[in-house]
Amino acid sequence: MPTIDVAAGLIFHHGRLLIAQRFPEAHLGGLWEFPGGKVETNETFAKCLRREIGEELGIEVKVLEEVADLVHDYPEKSVHLRFFRCALLSGDPQAIGCAAFAWIQPADLSIYEFPLADREIVSLLELHPHWWTCV
Repeated sequence: MPTIDVAAGLIFHHGRLLIAQRFPEAHLGGLWEFPGGKVETNETFAKCLRREIGEELGIEVKVLEEVADLVHDYPEKSVHLRFFRCALLSGDPQAIGCAAFAWIQPADLSIYEFPLADREIVSLLELHPHWWTCV
């Protein structure tokens, strides 16, 4: 089974977290996720994250520390996900490479449906409230 390296960002700004909704026709369409994407050949996870966020949302972020490194197996592929806390540097998000986006607060996490691979991160976000205010 192929493994795909993916960088994902937990983008915080003024106590809120930016999430994006997958296009309906995409794999896991309609679910919400943490912005990011597939790492290209000879690209670091951090560089990938800055590129993907620019392409998908039209914003620039500062990539901070890595907060999780996990592998999730789907029936057709395996995904190696590395999650990084990020700070918004410039721009206002736009739904360029996603169906929609939302700035959410901690209490909103349970309202949105995330892929199984992201559920561990949702739990970490609930366990680490200081992540929301340190950026």
